[in-house]
Amino acid sequence: MTDKILGSDKPWLKVYKLGPYPLKKTLEPYPRHPVFKFLDDSAATYPSQIAVEYLGNRIKYEEIKRLVDSFSNALAALGVKKGDRVASILPNCPQFIIADFAILKAGGVLVPCSTLHRVLDLQYEIGESGAETVICTREGLDLVKKIQDKTKVRNIIVTSPLDYSSTPPEPESMAGAHDFKDLIARHEPVPPQVEINPEEDLAYLAFTGGATGVPKGVMITHYNRACNVRQIIWVLEPLWPGIKGKAGTEVVIPLFHAYGHVGVHASIALGLRIFLISDPRDIDQIISIMKEHRPMLVYVVPTHLMRIAERKVGRLPIMFMSGAAPLPAEVFDAIKRDVMMPVTEGYGLTECGPASHINLSTFSKITGFTTKETLGIGMPLPDTEARILHLETGEELGAGESGEIVLRGPQTMKGYWPKPGQGLDPDGWLHTGDIGRMNEQGYFFLEDRIKDMANISGYKVYTTEVDEVLFKYPGVGMAAAVGIPDPERPGSERIKAFIKPKEEFKGKLSAEEIIAYCRDKLPPIAVPKYIEFRDELPLTVTEKIFKRALREEEINKMKEQGLLK
Repeated sequence: MTDKILGSDKPWLKVYKLGPYPLKKTLEPYPRHPVFKFLDDSAATYPSQIAVEYLGNRIKYEEIKRLVDSFSNALAALGVKKGDRVASILPNCPQFIIADFAILKAGGVLVPCSTLHRVLDLQYEIGESGAETVICTREGLDLVKKIQDKTKVRNIIVTSPLDYSSTPPEPESMAGAHDFKDLIARHEPVPPQVEINPEEDLAYLAFTGGATGVPKGVMITHYNRACNVRQIIWVLEPLWPGIKGKAGTEVVIPLFHAYGHVGVHASIALGLRIFLISDPRDIDQIISIMKEHRPMLVYVVPTHLMRIAERKVGRLPIMFMSGAAPLPAEVFDAIKRDVMMPVTEGYGLTECGPASHINLSTFSKITGFTTKETLGIGMPLPDTEARILHLETGEELGAGESGEIVLRGPQTMKGYWPKPGQGLDPDGWLHTGDIGRMNEQGYFFLEDRIKDMANISGYKVYTTEVDEVLFKYPGVGMAAAVGIPDPERPGSERIKAFIKPKEEFKGKLSAEEIIAYCRDKLPPIAVPKYIEFRDELPLTVTEKIFKRALREEEINKMKEQGLLK
């Protein structure tokens, strides 16, 4: 009889390899320097390499550093000092990257806000953070002015998303605001000299729903982010000689989201060219960049891959990194058949830097060093501890058993704003709210969010398992299963599935036939009771299917119909 294999045993250390190349089992000692040193180092080493390519414009590393230094000087002149929070409400554009590093050089803390936020969202995040300076688009200026007297905002800096494109607009004076490019032009590229304590001083304060669904400010120190960048680029370390200062990445994810943000930082740390997608929903632009420039790595979410697979792009020598939501096997297979390259998957949360896991198996397959890949979110990054705990007892579970994923590592947040340690247990563990399991080799598999799990007559149903089955039905483009209240059994739920058919199958799919198909593939309690076809499904800012919105919509309908109180 063999001993039970637990996450605390760290079985993944035995398979830390990129094909035939062994990878370091620890990265200690980690860099104890400010995040902006990644940019400074790459600008010094690869000054003429293109740092950012955006809407026809190319900005070299030496140029972007100069822009950063000037803007940092400008922020200091506006009164931004060490510890001050500076909010940005920017789409994907070079200004986000410039502002990011400039704020840090001024000693400030970036508060990245979603461009989809409305007045109350911004008032809450900017108000809670105490930010006195906001950087936004010209179009967003009116929105910021609406919250100005309800917050501490005193400086507003505006820019156009096209300011650093190949066709910038004419300068435009905006009453009550400073112009981004004008501030840079009027200040020398001499950043203020601010003493940073990487392990204590915050670099980022990012608001997230987190495991509880309540927006909280996640405190990420310079050390947290620098460690996570080092952990992420570790996976390609055997390939560094051939890619540093040479290769490119395509960033499709919004930069105000932690996934897109760290993708940019990892790219800059390696001196890579960043092909920045201005609109993460513009699938034509995404594919055009892929075909024309063939970047080494493309950061995406599963929804992007679903749309790319529908376009039949054809074979391309690129690698996809998928994150932010579970990757359906059907989508993985569709991309592999079309692009002829498998998709690697990662995992994490804003609270853990944000990356905690990477699928080394798929990376090894991509690079031609292994013949078979293991699907799933992969294994913990170096020096990251991961365990699976029983949902009720909190007991650590063994290989093959499903429970909550808990994490701890150098990238884990300092805590929820403003209290260090808040959101972590007394031993520093982060409870993710995600359900998963680990196999005997230390590979992890994401199954569901605890809050997305359905309760059917006392039995737990992982809705992502239902999604997997639905994706395999011919003609299904996108699918999401949710648990909705069962009016006949208070406290219990029923499964309802929402399906967006592929274009050529619209009006041709049958709910009855799909339910019959599910009966052959799923336990009776997991079979959808209802199927609803839609032309579109609600998506989050990172293009994940927004299950919570679907569930809330159904509950509201049931209340209107008198089925629920």
